[in-house]
Amino acid sequence: MDELLLSKMRLGIVAELLGAHWVAFSELQRSLGASNGNLGAHVAKLIDAGYVAEEKSFVARRPQTRYRLTDRGRDAFATHVAQLQALLEGES
Repeated sequence: MDELLLSKMRLGIVAELLGAHWVAFSELQRSLGASNGNLGAHVAKLIDAGYVAEEKSFVARRPQTRYRLTDRGRDAFATHVAQLQALLEGES
């Protein structure tokens, strides 16, 4: 299994990004109930692994950071889920 995705917070981030094109940091923070520092640290690990892409811009003169799941991140998530399913099927 993918160790990066064993974290509840990182798995939640990937799940939030799965169905969206881009998601702003503030939206992720609100939906996951995470602090700035906690969310930032977990997102950074996913970016370093190539699972998440980051885009920084200004909207109405305010900085905005948003994220999207990369193809590598989607593949890692799909593999992780398949491994979990195989584990469950092996226990039946």
